[in-house]
Amino acid sequence: MVKITDKEFLEFVKYMNTNYGIDLSKKRVLIEGRLSSIIEKKGMSSFGQYLDSVKNNSKEEITMLVNKLTTNYTYFYREESHFDYLKEIVLPYEEENNKTRVLNIWSAGCSSGEEPYTIAMILDDYFKQGITWWKININATDISENVLEKAREGIYSADSIKRLPESYIKKYLIKLSDNKFQVTPEIKKYINFKVFNLMDPILEKNKYHIVFLRNVMIYFDPKTKINIVNKLYNAILSGGYLMIGHAETIQRDKSNFKYIKPAVYKKE
Repeated sequence: MVKITDKEFLEFVKYMNTNYGIDLSKKRVLIEGRLSSIIEKKGMSSFGQYLDSVKNNSKEEITMLVNKLTTNYTYFYREESHFDYLKEIVLPYEEENNKTRVLNIWSAGCSSGEEPYTIAMILDDYFKQGITWWKININATDISENVLEKAREGIYSADSIKRLPESYIKKYLIKLSDNKFQVTPEIKKYINFKVFNLMDPILEKNKYHIVFLRNVMIYFDPKTKINIVNKLYNAILSGGYLMIGHAETIQRDKSNFKYIKPAVYKKE
């Protein structure tokens, strides 16, 4: 097993923080454990040599590094109180007050797609036949092209969908062989999957009614967190919402978001 030196560790931490906002300052064992085998397979002798190759190599190499150093664990209907709030508070308000009948939602850090697909199912179920009168735009982004490929495919295990209501499973999923399930084309059509690094400027012209940024900020240092939160504030419409993970918090004195309830914030 290739060992990482103190100097190499600091270089890795700086590179990942500067380029991706990911804080690995307390993840030395993780870096060493997840990358040693890759370094050996490439015939390299050190972490420094590998980092140099990443800096000078292809986008695929960088994607593999990011994939290895971040954990993409999710499932349908995760942290369901957010979805309850969407159904009970947000959508009734939009139905009554949104005269444009346009709804823009961003699933940032969407991983393998369970979150945006859950959102799309809820919207389709809520509006029912009336959804044809709406223009639904769900932007789903992640830093990893690998997980986005899985998201676009939309095939999941029975374990991943077990928290979904039975009616959703019957209506929005197609059962395949080997106890796998695929999201229907009717749900896929609402979602646009693409690579996006949250460290980059947000260039979308249309502002969002809701942004889901859940269980992503755990990777960021405090300064990066607040910079991203403030960028999202500018990307959200007045009256719009930011949903974060229940294990995450926002420094209220450094953000203009109004605290509504745990993990739910509003731009007024």
